[in-house]
Amino acid sequence: MMLDVERLDETCIKKLANEEVLAIRLKSFLPEPLAIELGDKILAPGFEGYINAPSIGRIGMAFYEAENQPLLIEDYFERATRNIAELRNRCAPYSSPVDTLRCMLDESWPAGAHLENLYGRKMYVGLSRVVKPGVCFLAHHDIFAKDAPDSFQARSLEAQFACNVYLNMPTEGGALQMWEDDITPDQFDEMRGDSYGIEPSLLGPPALEVRPQPGDFIMFNSRRMHSVTPGVADPRLSLSFFVGYRGNASPLTFWS
Repeated sequence: MMLDVERLDETCIKKLANEEVLAIRLKSFLPEPLAIELGDKILAPGFEGYINAPSIGRIGMAFYEAENQPLLIEDYFERATRNIAELRNRCAPYSSPVDTLRCMLDESWPAGAHLENLYGRKMYVGLSRVVKPGVCFLAHHDIFAKDAPDSFQARSLEAQFACNVYLNMPTEGGALQMWEDDITPDQFDEMRGDSYGIEPSLLGPPALEVRPQPGDFIMFNSRRMHSVTPGVADPRLSLSFFVGYRGNASPLTFWS
């Protein structure tokens, strides 16, 4: 279910793509003291709530928030470069962990890796996501073709992975939960109604539950249902983005 690795490489990425595992974990990708310091620096200037999930905080704008609305899509692209620079500025004088991971993916995958291009424009990468104490991040899946249904680029993905670097963690809770059974987009939309996600208890026991430590990096199959358990006392902060896989001979792409 979960594969612990010493480094990101072609083999572990293929295991994810072939659904041999649900997730891979690189423990202590960042030293814990550095992860916590970066988290404090990123949180200090504040953050906003998601447009369509206001209980979850974020710095930057996720593409799925646009919900195929032209004005919001334009806002997303207009902000993209500025939001990438904002994360770098908040991490300074340290390098952005997202930039480091972008380089590692490019170096480890034979066909390389680059920023996703949609509608002829480069996408944003590097969302900072904040889950406040006591908030359950509802079960959901992430499928690029749902967010950009008129795009061949989005529909061409053979697999999609979520990547998270964990910076600040609550004293208890904040575990990643994943389910192995697939749910179609239509089933998910019917179950969630007007909400962004589903109450995790409706899905039965998760196939995987892992509580990351500050500095850990986890990459998992985002097309499977996943949620985050409520945390205690402190916020849970992660830097997140998606990776698109289009076969072994094609470059990986990343976006938020």
